Amino acid sequence: MKIALIQLCSALDPEENLKKIQSFIDKAKKESEVEALFLPEVFYSMSDGTSATPYLVESGNEHYLNIQNLAKRNNLYLIGASAATKNPTGEKVLNRNYNFSPTGEELSSYDKMHLFSVDLSRHESKTVVDESIVYTNGSEPKILTLDKWKIGLSICFDLRFPELYRYYFSKGVNLISVASAFTVPTGKAHWETLLRARAIENQSYVIGANQVGAHNDKIKTYGHSLIVDPWGEVLANLGDTEGYAIVDLKISEVEKVRKRINVTQKFFTS
Repeated sequence: MKIALIQLCSALDPEENLKKIQSFIDKAKKESEVEALFLPEVFYSMSDGTSATPYLVESGNEHYLNIQNLAKRNNLYLIGASAATKNPTGEKVLNRNYNFSPTGEELSSYDKMHLFSVDLSRHESKTVVDESIVYTNGSEPKILTLDKWKIGLSICFDLRFPELYRYYFSKGVNLISVASAFTVPTGKAHWETLLRARAIENQSYVIGANQVGAHNDKIKTYGHSLIVDPWGEVLANLGDTEGYAIVDLKISEVEKVRKRINVTQKFFTS
């Protein structure tokens, strides 16, 4: 499966973000026969974290259709792209991972389970974020199946919880999507290490689509979106600027690595 990974600095205005994304898609499709597109966390509209974006996605509304049309208009699978979504219960909002087929069929969606909370007020960055002020967390893992690919869906802070990915491995997942908006200090410290660890321990491809740059006065993200192979090798790193990468993922690489080392989940008792 030939995939394109897009790294961008999302603004609050969805129209600005969509134009930028379409420009990268056009360039990628001129370069290669891309089948699937991976986008970062809250790609559609980035708020400052103190309140939800006013552009909330809801089934069938204009924002939902805008996301769906990214897949339909470009005849691509859209995978792992998250957007702030109206909660049917009326409580706060959901950070929902949207997945669409090239015909616009909505595939399995996933709501972020682990909400980001960090206090780096003593760090030079002065970063303090608590997503629970804005979001309600999701309750269950989700797997998206595309032919031979079984894709484990996750969002940003989920990356720090390896039990989620061991669950995915136990269910036969061979590709992990991590749509993210990793901040600069935590990104510098842990981003690549965590992505490569998830790839190595689960012998799966890992797609880490990250936001990059200064989005507003409060949010700055690290970038360095990565595509990591099942052996832990970095196949693409988008650095600290907006852009895209194209990589051809091969099921045979997963099978080859899993034959080398048996890491089938075992349970030990004392």
